[in-house]
Amino acid sequence: MYANMCTLNQLRAERGLNTFVLRPHCGEAGSIQHLVTGFLLAENISHGLLLRKAPVLQFLYYLAQIGIAMSPLSNNSLFLNYHRNPLPEYLARGLLISLSSDDPLQFHFTKEPLMEEYSIATQVWKLSPTDMCELARNSVIMSGFDHEIKQFWIGPNYTRDGVAGNDIKRTNVPNIRVAFRHETLVDELANIFRHPGDKEDN
Repeated sequence: MYANMCTLNQLRAERGLNTFVLRPHCGEAGSIQHLVTGFLLAENISHGLLLRKAPVLQFLYYLAQIGIAMSPLSNNSLFLNYHRNPLPEYLARGLLISLSSDDPLQFHFTKEPLMEEYSIATQVWKLSPTDMCELARNSVIMSGFDHEIKQFWIGPNYTRDGVAGNDIKRTNVPNIRVAFRHETLVDELANIFRHPGDKEDN
């Protein structure tokens, strides 16, 4: 499917048309190999529940900042009790997490299924306003919206790393949270790519 999509994208690009990216349901159930394939090929994934059972793969998703759109209410109905959902842990560890709805007519009870996801997550997990704003910012970053629309919602410099890319007036995410996320990721990457002969800074 991915090979066919690449061929189709090349044809569409040659004709000046938009192209597609792979954002599969992945890691909700089934083999862990689905998540491996998602890591190699996907722009971002939906669900990712099985990453809780694969710490190394979870770390790779973190390092690559591959987006994971999670729908705890859907998972609660099908695969995993709400209180066992790993979303709070993923968020605390700095994975690129967002909330999403999944089959609203089947799993949700209001006319605003996404607001339902946010409201229940806030109440059950006692997420702070900063956590909720970070989830919303992540949602825009990993979405398929055009560049101009993302600039409108989260700021003109959103593609820049760290605090430079955070427009606090639009995202409502404090710079200290963004700085912490960026510095932690940079430190982890530096640890991995540090040459064995390099001396550690004192």
